[in-house]
Amino acid sequence: MNPETIPEYMSGFGNEFASEALPGALPVGQNSPQKAPYGLYAELLSGTAFTVPRSELRRTWLYRIRPSALHPRFERLARQPLAGPLGAVTPNRLRWSPQPIPQEPTDFIDGWVPMAANSPAPTPVGVSVHIYRANRSMERVFFNADGELLLVPEQGRLRIVTELGVLEVEPLEIVVLPRGMRFRVELLDGEARGYIAENHGAPLRLPDLGPIGSNGLANPRDFLVPVARYEEVSGPVPLVQKYLGEFWGCELQHSPLDVVAWHGSNVPYKYDLRRFNTLGTVSFDHPDPSIFTVLTSPGSVHGMANMDFVIFPPRWMVAENTFRPPWFHRNLMNEFMGLIQGAYDAKAEGFLPGGASLHGCMSAHGPDAETCTRAIAADLVPHKIDNTMAFMFETCQVLQPSHVALECPQLQPDYDRCWATLPSTFTPNRR
Repeated sequence: MNPETIPEYMSGFGNEFASEALPGALPVGQNSPQKAPYGLYAELLSGTAFTVPRSELRRTWLYRIRPSALHPRFERLARQPLAGPLGAVTPNRLRWSPQPIPQEPTDFIDGWVPMAANSPAPTPVGVSVHIYRANRSMERVFFNADGELLLVPEQGRLRIVTELGVLEVEPLEIVVLPRGMRFRVELLDGEARGYIAENHGAPLRLPDLGPIGSNGLANPRDFLVPVARYEEVSGPVPLVQKYLGEFWGCELQHSPLDVVAWHGSNVPYKYDLRRFNTLGTVSFDHPDPSIFTVLTSPGSVHGMANMDFVIFPPRWMVAENTFRPPWFHRNLMNEFMGLIQGAYDAKAEGFLPGGASLHGCMSAHGPDAETCTRAIAADLVPHKIDNTMAFMFETCQVLQPSHVALECPQLQPDYDRCWATLPSTFTPNRR
């Protein structure tokens, strides 16, 4: 790769960042001077309400060649996202095989497959879950008015050109794009596939550490944000927005990725999941899966998240006299799981990279029969679960599968069978 094409980054999370592509492009001492340097326009991109507590504020000042207001009327596009999002109500456990990469030319936004949602787009809470598939780079620019986007690549590297700079992301990394941020997704490999959590609620943030203390889980310094980079081009550039679940577009005569300098906290960022500092027990039993939370979007009820992003990375298992796989459980949360690589330690087969599962509120689930039998009989020596990365989008509101997800051939009709052979091992006369 040409070194001049490799993006530069700043590190940190939730702080006030500043970057300029030309020296002196950032105004000093004020946000919106009468005459900004280089004849730029000042523009504010707000990701939260103006009056939220300072610690929760997300906003960025942009100094750009042309203001975002310079665009013609948006028209509803003929090609819309796949029909959805919601299908028939079902309390059943669901699992899908990987969605195939399309044969016809498909860019990032045309390749979305809606999987589940728990709130309509206009509501300032909830999550929608999609799988993306693409086999060509975008030749247009996109922004999402419906929510913040968390992308989890499973196959293929992405080069995401945003208003604030460039992020390159590969499988085992994630990227978060603020609501309204304009961007273009270019493929660095021939094909790409991954998962999307569309967060309609409070912006994602690092979870509090509580009794863990000051260190552990995801460290703020490992989150990377781009440095300023601008495009100054003339000619037609299609601009597409997702608005209340529909695609609307217009044609600009310039690139909307023309921010020369910026400062603020409402920024795109990426994180390498391999840098997560995994914690666990060194005695017996094991803690709740909340110990694996990378990012969280707080909900209205204290302790119940609008959305958590949780991972199950490589880790050592050392607990004594303990059933080591994730235990059988029912809970209030709703779990959409995906697999980036390897195998998940609670399933012996059927859960593949690029696949997904959905377990709803109070849905009974846990390790399949084969995994359970092995775990009960295992010699409990320390061993490492390696070459794996599973994740979970967890939310306090029921995730209802989409019509597309319920009708697609990737839905596994026999998912319940993975528990069907669990035997009764009850011995009332022998402890």
